[in-house]
Amino acid sequence: MNKIFINLFWGLAFFLLGTSAPLAQMAHNPIIYADVPDISIIRVANTYYMSSTTMHMSPGVPIMRSTDLVNWKLVSYAYDILDDTDDLNLTNGKNSYGKGSWASSLRYHNGIYYVSTFAGNTGKTYIYTTRNIEKGPWKALSFKPSLHDHSLFFDDDGKAYMVYGSGRIMLAQLKDDLSGLKPDIKPQVLIENASQAAGSNLGLPAEGSQMFKIHGKYYLFNISWPRGGMRSVLVHRADNITGPYEGRLALQDKGVAQGGLINTPDDQWFAYLFRDFGSVGRVPYLVPVQWEDGWPVLGINHQVPDSVALPANKSLMLGIISSDEFNRSPAERDLPLVWQWNHNPVNQLWSVRQRKGYLRLTTGRLDTTLLAARNTLTQRTFGPECSAVTGIDVSGLKEGDRAGLALLQQKFGWVGVKVENGTKLIVMVNAQGALQTESAGIPLTQNRVYLKATCNFKERTDKAYFYYSLDGYSWIAIGGILQMAYTIPHFMGYRFGLFNYATKTAGGYADFDYFRLND
Repeated sequence: MNKIFINLFWGLAFFLLGTSAPLAQMAHNPIIYADVPDISIIRVANTYYMSSTTMHMSPGVPIMRSTDLVNWKLVSYAYDILDDTDDLNLTNGKNSYGKGSWASSLRYHNGIYYVSTFAGNTGKTYIYTTRNIEKGPWKALSFKPSLHDHSLFFDDDGKAYMVYGSGRIMLAQLKDDLSGLKPDIKPQVLIENASQAAGSNLGLPAEGSQMFKIHGKYYLFNISWPRGGMRSVLVHRADNITGPYEGRLALQDKGVAQGGLINTPDDQWFAYLFRDFGSVGRVPYLVPVQWEDGWPVLGINHQVPDSVALPANKSLMLGIISSDEFNRSPAERDLPLVWQWNHNPVNQLWSVRQRKGYLRLTTGRLDTTLLAARNTLTQRTFGPECSAVTGIDVSGLKEGDRAGLALLQQKFGWVGVKVENGTKLIVMVNAQGALQTESAGIPLTQNRVYLKATCNFKERTDKAYFYYSLDGYSWIAIGGILQMAYTIPHFMGYRFGLFNYATKTAGGYADFDYFRLND
């Protein structure tokens, strides 16, 4: 009867979608049109929490809250900095682009919230715990080795495990205090070749493990990427955590994959997954799930729907992204959670208190390119189109300084001001890998300039445009079109960035008056 009811429910929902029923009553995919990959979701009573990957950004492992699975708000980060190393600090010629913390696992057990992640560049696995996921504080543990794409799992007997690996999926039991692997119990092979469920034409081996226990059975979600095919969802099932496991191909549509299962308080089930969506990044999807013979069946006729029977999507503003006037009361935090630094910041070199109503970025060393500059402050771009505007007081720049508004990825672009031979020039820089071009400088004879960057992600157009203004109203295009591209070295969707770096003398500063996004 339950299966018949669910089929009728979804059949009616999609019949209505095909008629004149307003789409505003349904949620649409992608659920978040911005870079929020590797998601892990839990529900505690009527509230959902989600963690995601931000790799080389600080603070890291963002925590988001929702009451409807669709509209999310940033509420916390698991850490301020992942570790104190040259590559995470952007020092001594090293960087951690595309590295840092990868796919996290979010859990709630006996009144405690757990977020675990791992980093190949540090060789460590990290576990963060708190009793208050929104306010903290977070307690940090770390140990070696780095367990790739692991899933933290608490079994009914209280034992803690990590399921991890690529192709060959492993099971390791943790110490009772979670400070490392249990020394007297050797990790065991859980599934010798989890990729087999997707066929023999192997490309990317099975990875991205997420383990669940539902109705007394163990379900393990992974992804695989058959050669010449698309990212696919694999599900393995067992009666015991140690197996044996049987597996099947659970979804192969649009490349939507990697994630797990969540249910609503009224027991509707969904798979939370993500999709590679061009230069905007990897965007979250929700896919309805039915249960048949003890297996989760993903999609409508095994396809990913464009809409799902959940509350309508609202604006990302204030929840995931936000404008900022940089006005702070004494009680307010210095930076809202929507902001992240590119790598670990130098906190002595930035301030929103030094000059009221401004973000001040001060240089502390010499650099040669935006990608090497410390204290670049970033927010996500978002689709299908977006733009950001800032106003800068550049009177504090020194000879050789560069300051402005960027679109950050390996193939970056920026518009801003450089100081050359005592003259301030407005320029646009377009970096396509090793090739970096700079527009002819336009002399700036005033201390204030206004800058704008716009992105078009429609149908993966992935083009960006840059502008400047002398009064904040009349905009003039500058430089060429930036052809944005999602590159594996950076492994992240494009970010808006506010920056200031020195090429000749440290100590100059730029004052950013505001950062305003279109909604």
